[in-house]
Amino acid sequence: MSDRFLLGNGVVVASLSPSRNAKSKVISGGAVIWQGKRILAVGPEAELRRAHPDARFLDAHGGLILPGLVNLHHHFYSALARGLDPGLPLASFTDILDGLWWRLDRALDPETVRLSAQLSVADCIRWGSTTVFDHHASPSCLDGSLDIIADVLNANGLSGVLCYEVTDRNGHDEARAGIEENLRFIRKQGSHPHIRGVFGLHASFTLRDETLAEVAKHRPGEAGCHIHVAEDPVDVEASRQAFGLGPVDRLERFGLLGEHCLLAHGVHLVPEDYAKVARSGAVLIHNPESNAHNGVGHLDAANAGRQGCLVGIGTDGMSSAMLRALRSAFLANRAQRGHAGSGFEVLPDLLFNNAQVAGRFLEEPLLGELAPGAPADVIVVDAPPPTPIGPENLFGHLVYGASEAPVRHTIARGRVLLEDFCHKTLDSAELAARARELVPALRQRFRTLKRGTRFLG
Repeated sequence: MSDRFLLGNGVVVASLSPSRNAKSKVISGGAVIWQGKRILAVGPEAELRRAHPDARFLDAHGGLILPGLVNLHHHFYSALARGLDPGLPLASFTDILDGLWWRLDRALDPETVRLSAQLSVADCIRWGSTTVFDHHASPSCLDGSLDIIADVLNANGLSGVLCYEVTDRNGHDEARAGIEENLRFIRKQGSHPHIRGVFGLHASFTLRDETLAEVAKHRPGEAGCHIHVAEDPVDVEASRQAFGLGPVDRLERFGLLGEHCLLAHGVHLVPEDYAKVARSGAVLIHNPESNAHNGVGHLDAANAGRQGCLVGIGTDGMSSAMLRALRSAFLANRAQRGHAGSGFEVLPDLLFNNAQVAGRFLEEPLLGELAPGAPADVIVVDAPPPTPIGPENLFGHLVYGASEAPVRHTIARGRVLLEDFCHKTLDSAELAARARELVPALRQRFRTLKRGTRFLG
């Protein structure tokens, strides 16, 4: 049997770049052919069939053939939080952190870290994400935790950039242990083709100057950092109170603000912060669903883009559905601005920006494109366009149609992970059954952990 695959009978969208970019070509009746981990050709299906008559055929059933999606900010460890009652009132953002997430992460053990990653990876595959940036925390299972997650990614064919969340909220000894876990993983994965490491940092208001100085001193070469920034006013206010500087200024002070710096949220940044982020080349990551859920406000992505910031998008553990997150960003922008014509300024760039950023970290300049030589990361969204589609209106088709449609096929690095809506590498029902076995003990551990973690501000 041939080791070449031809995915056809669909509408090829060769790039999710905005329409002003010539790469954003759309080919009705198009096809993609790959061999191994790389794309060989993209073009009209009839031509590719003639050139590769022995290729194995995968049917798109008229759907949209897109580059694999990239999620710039996820929390796999949140997978087992569904339906969890914290047993405490959560009236503020700090209540949510201290009463829910900082108890859940301390309750995780190696088995539940692995299961959380498997459940999240299954959802990533189901919704067409082939590259994921995960931000992990499990203080009771810290050493080697990133290896567990990397093993899950490897087993299921996804690319990823992983980090462990360094924080002083549980004491400086644990912060040092987090630094060591990041260092070990970054060094171990330095030449891995599709799984890399960066430094994970929680947020400015839980990080001492001493800790940021240690990160700046020990991080190797151009290793980046992935940090929550100004998600809630508490990060800005507590940082200024405790350290005399806001979150962006602190990163700049310690030399951590640069083109390999990932800034999740940025909801409460001010124009001066935007200017510094733009000058540094750092990436600002919009997380619209999570921000709405936590009631912290919304990043003004359009304004950040106008100020010169490179803006991407993530899900922050709320889900793994990137097209739905894009739709949420669009609707949040409309609500924020109160203008029915807004949303088409910067938001069409977000998914393309994600791919560009991921390519930077993974040294894959063609990531996010369907082009010869690019990684064979391809998905089919089951949304046959009912009206004409082209580069000029692609964003509208994604927001108003594809964002609500299931993914039929997911291919990552040439490996078929989802075929006709069915997982090929794992069994979702088995994972759910295993979760039901492990969750009672996890929740018992959760209930024994009290809130009251130290804040630095």
